[in-house]
Amino acid sequence: MKLVVGLGNPGLKYAQTRHNVGWLVVDEVARRAGATWLKEKDAEVCEVRLGPTPGEKVLLVKPQTFMNASGKAVAPLFSFYKLELGDLLAVQDDLDSPFGLLKFRMGGRHGGQNGVRDMIRLLGSEGFARLKIGISRPPPGRDPADWVLSKWHPDEAATLSELVRLGANAVEVWATRGLAEAQGQFNGTDLRPKPPAPTPPASSESEPQDAEAPAKPVQGVP
Repeated sequence: MKLVVGLGNPGLKYAQTRHNVGWLVVDEVARRAGATWLKEKDAEVCEVRLGPTPGEKVLLVKPQTFMNASGKAVAPLFSFYKLELGDLLAVQDDLDSPFGLLKFRMGGRHGGQNGVRDMIRLLGSEGFARLKIGISRPPPGRDPADWVLSKWHPDEAATLSELVRLGANAVEVWATRGLAEAQGQFNGTDLRPKPPAPTPPASSESEPQDAEAPAKPVQGVP
């Protein structure tokens, strides 16, 4: 079994905030599989099968403890199913990546993401995979804590929808083919608008004219 944790905050107030992008991804995985979320003590969970029949068994988790206590929801499930750290994936927002970027990372520090911080604390290890979805740093003068709890702008909707779709694809590849394959397929993801290609400068010299071709002799005429 694999365990995929979408990090976020419970309640309608937070449903469409930047901090909850992990929830959007696991919701999409569950939707595709036709799965139903069930309430556990500190989490909503659903079990899906991913990949070719019979498929890899995957438990999707949305902690209901608020972000800063995410480990309280994850650690008991991790222990109950007797999982290894390589079976665990956290899907998280990432302030340090521009909006439009998606990448896998194996282990490492929490980088200020408090859900990951609490998972590390209660699991006693940094050695689990993360799928990091960029939400960008806030504009100058805006508090990062306020920024992560802000709603998406309407002009971000198309990019967000594509990020969530690709994030769900990435979860499926990680669960069925492993981290290395998932990194190879998705760590180049960059949905930021591309700058227009520079226009080549106009030539200041006139184009050379073709030399006049010699006339062909008319057949039968010397």
